[in-house]
Amino acid sequence: MVKAVFTTRVSPSYDDLPERYYHFPRSYLRQVEAALGDWIVYYEPRRRSADPGSRGGRQAYFAIARVAGIEPDPVRPDHFYARIDGYLDLEHPVPFRAGPGDTYERSLTRQDGGTSKGAFGRAVRNLSDAEFDRIVTAGFGRLIAPPVTVSQTATPFDGFGEAPAIFEDAPPRPM
Repeated sequence: MVKAVFTTRVSPSYDDLPERYYHFPRSYLRQVEAALGDWIVYYEPRRRSADPGSRGGRQAYFAIARVAGIEPDPVRPDHFYARIDGYLDLEHPVPFRAGPGDTYERSLTRQDGGTSKGAFGRAVRNLSDAEFDRIVTAGFGRLIAPPVTVSQTATPFDGFGEAPAIFEDAPPRPM
């Protein structure tokens, strides 16, 4: 299994309902099959619809979900539906750029720091666990507590232990 990014628009040209299913052509079947049973993150592009002149999309990751199954589209040949479960909106949308020359998906950043338009053109992109974790942490940042470190030299209860005591009325235990 591998995590993935699914791109969907406000007014998608496909039959998407992100909370329930994601509609896609055969060209993405291999990537979606690799994500079967694993988590995906939804991304909203700049274009709000299939119209090349449309603008206003958030260019941000906005939700996570799990791919529960894949079924052929009964109406459109060479198209499929990914069944979705566990849909959850991020606390706040996460822009695709983490900072100047830094994107949450390594494949979107060229060596010169620019954005790889070719990689961005793919509606389904595989995602490493580290990239997924980074997006989720940014989207739920205020809800995720920082990691707790435990001293390697002390036991958690140093100084609070007592010697074992024998209960007065208990018969001796066989050894």
